Amino acid sequence: MSMWSNLPFDLLAKIFSFLSPGSLARARSACRNWETCAKAYPLTPTSSSTQSKPLPPWFLAFPIRNNRPCCYVHNPVMDIWHELSLEFLPVPCAVRPVSPIGSLLLLRLTNITTLELALCNPFTKQFRSLPRLNISRTNPAVGVVVTILESKSNHVGDKFPRFRVYVAGGMSEAEHGGATYETTLEMYDSQLDTWQIVGSMPVEFAVRLTVWTPNENVYINGTLYWITSARAFSVMGFDISTNTWRELGVPIAERLEFASLVRWNGALALVGGTCGENACIWELNEVDKWCLADKVPAELGLRLLSGKGNWDSVKCVGNEDAICLYRDLGSGMIVCKKVGDKGRWEWLWVDGCVHIKGKQMPNCQIRGMLIQQPILASSLIF
Repeated sequence: MSMWSNLPFDLLAKIFSFLSPGSLARARSACRNWETCAKAYPLTPTSSSTQSKPLPPWFLAFPIRNNRPCCYVHNPVMDIWHELSLEFLPVPCAVRPVSPIGSLLLLRLTNITTLELALCNPFTKQFRSLPRLNISRTNPAVGVVVTILESKSNHVGDKFPRFRVYVAGGMSEAEHGGATYETTLEMYDSQLDTWQIVGSMPVEFAVRLTVWTPNENVYINGTLYWITSARAFSVMGFDISTNTWRELGVPIAERLEFASLVRWNGALALVGGTCGENACIWELNEVDKWCLADKVPAELGLRLLSGKGNWDSVKCVGNEDAICLYRDLGSGMIVCKKVGDKGRWEWLWVDGCVHIKGKQMPNCQIRGMLIQQPILASSLIF
């Protein structure tokens, strides 16, 4: 009950929007807080059949040096920032986001050296550790494949993800002591709740994924992609069905100050910036050639960089519907969001998290993540 009492009004209004007129009237009469919410946010009842337009994703900001157990959330519909406590986690300040899974988060536990993963819903305060891998690995690359399955019930928003997690490379203990690069892949299937060895990889790929990959990944048409962070940048691809690896070059790789992989109209794309120039988006075509797809508007780039010309402090995160370029919690973000279903995108500015409910927030370095609309009901996954 305390969760419902303390929900921000914009989240509560989102829940109210799915009620029928009669149910909405009863909800408004339940308590003064709910009545105030309904008056503050004009509500149009919504159903799964009428809500055809997808809502924009939410941006979650995790402080990199998290002395306070919390994360920050931007609601793009209301353009409001919230602070979410992470006190419910077993070790609140020792997690790092790896990937979104629908409206959930895949987290890496950072209080231990070897890789251990967990699932989390920061809105409902649910947490569950995944089983341990078959091989203890330090710093492997992690990739996620998600399929959203519809429930047989008729409840609005009643969906749940089936997902697979792929772990490639990393360092493992050798039989006779010491450490060695691990050249196997493991896969976790959420329906089976187990890990299994599913393939192998060239040792040179294992080395590069272990040393130079920041773990962000993109899944496109049966292939998982990672980008190496070493200059010059390059892309590693793993075809799941054929168990084969390949390497792709990156446009102007030797000049890029930052580079990130994203989805762009269903294809693999790369976002990168060079000193003194606009950041760009390149799309990979069917013959593995990078084509310039768009440029960050110059005025937004200058605003993000505070008038400076270098992009080395910029990070990027994206999904099917939006791409966000950011530096830290308070500096603001450049957002490129999908408009309609004809592959049109538009650029806009989002102010950073400086104040929440009149309280000033400390600026800090963050790791961003985009998730779908928050799920506020308990999930069977946990």
